[in-house]
Amino acid sequence: MNLDSFLLMRHEMVLTIITLMVLIADLSFNEEKKIKVIWLATALFAINVIIGFLPNISGNLFGNMYKNTDLQWTLKNILNLGVLVVLLQSVEWLKTIENKYKISEFYLLIFSTLIGMQFMISSGSFLMLYLGLELATIPMAALAAYDRYRHNSAEAGIKLILSAAMSSAVLLLGIALIYGTTGSTYFDVVALKFANIPLQTLAFIFFFSGMAFKISLVPFHLWTADVYEGSPVNVTSYLSVISKGASAFILIIVLFTVFNSIAVIWKPLLYVISVLTMTIGNLFAIRQQNMKRFLAFSSIAQAGFILLGILGASSIGMTSVVYFVFVYIFSNLGAFGVVSVIYYKTKKENMDDYNGLYHTNPKLSLIMMLALFSLAGIPPVAGYFGKFFLFTAAASSGYYWLVFIAVLNATISLYYYLLVVKAMFINKNETPIAYFKTDIPAKIALSICVFGIFFIGFFSIIYQYFQSISFGL
Repeated sequence: MNLDSFLLMRHEMVLTIITLMVLIADLSFNEEKKIKVIWLATALFAINVIIGFLPNISGNLFGNMYKNTDLQWTLKNILNLGVLVVLLQSVEWLKTIENKYKISEFYLLIFSTLIGMQFMISSGSFLMLYLGLELATIPMAALAAYDRYRHNSAEAGIKLILSAAMSSAVLLLGIALIYGTTGSTYFDVVALKFANIPLQTLAFIFFFSGMAFKISLVPFHLWTADVYEGSPVNVTSYLSVISKGASAFILIIVLFTVFNSIAVIWKPLLYVISVLTMTIGNLFAIRQQNMKRFLAFSSIAQAGFILLGILGASSIGMTSVVYFVFVYIFSNLGAFGVVSVIYYKTKKENMDDYNGLYHTNPKLSLIMMLALFSLAGIPPVAGYFGKFFLFTAAASSGYYWLVFIAVLNATISLYYYLLVVKAMFINKNETPIAYFKTDIPAKIALSICVFGIFFIGFFSIIYQYFQSISFGL
């Protein structure tokens, strides 16, 4: 491998080096100085985010097994921005007594999963995709069980690893059938040999089922609420945003580069799953009182909206998915950021605990309101533009009834998002959550989210750029 080869894998190589540096630092610091790993890892990752935006070099490696184009480069940068926000929100939590001596493990696991996701996005074959998927999934189960002395956290880790193992087995069976019927695992070769024949259709169904688990599409969503509730709040936000975003990215890439020839099969399938995912996610979200379970079912419903853009099957549809996930990262991390700050200060995470929050913590209440309005798609925040482009993509392909159902579901989601707003601003509480100061890293993270929620929708150049790179997909 020459220098150009390393530059093609810039994201993965830099992140691997940072992971090794964090490991060395952890071994070098004594027990009392472990806390310095937090600042070292966060600073190094911030540098990694900056390096990621340096001019891109397109090409492929390992016989077209690894690809790097403007699209992959942009998707990785989007994930990096989201992870940086998660790391900033995690600083105060990692400084607590129970986490003081296992700080480096958190960063090693986070960076390992992110490397796996980046290999998934750059994969040019099903073998590379599967290796990246496993590298991303196994450390994620350890993250879910990070608070190993909490029963709920250990249970979340077990549920995630068992469910992930089952979904990976199904996905691997699909890949095996694809290889058996086409004689190759490379995307470009499989795309030429894939046709509407029963065995290949079965292979696609197995593969899609495995990917649907990662995105929490109905009926593969049952693990989501329990794992989100049991995991630490910051891990939950990572699962809800970064993991789901990476899976959505790779799904749309594979559908349009490999399985485009059988679109007549997967479009009706996605139609039904989109309706079920939006509707069931919303109906269950209405019933939730725990904020993590509430946002879990909300994220399930949001996954249903993502399928509208995929069904658009055009440059507008692909662009709308990338744009929506970009907006979703800031919106959901803003909501989870407020939940995490409140939980680690007060240990409260139920909706009723938020009654009267505006009177004691007005800034956090306003940030939560903006994040929820963005998730609901209320103008003029960025979430409105994200949903508008998804609806436009679906309508442009003739899915008018699906758009109508999506609008109804958006209305339902507005109702339960307003329940939280009502609790914070209207409901009375004799003993509301007392005023407290948010730590500086969390303030920076929340400020980034607010900036994204407010201004991304008005920067039309962002949507135009996504359209220019998605068109080549």
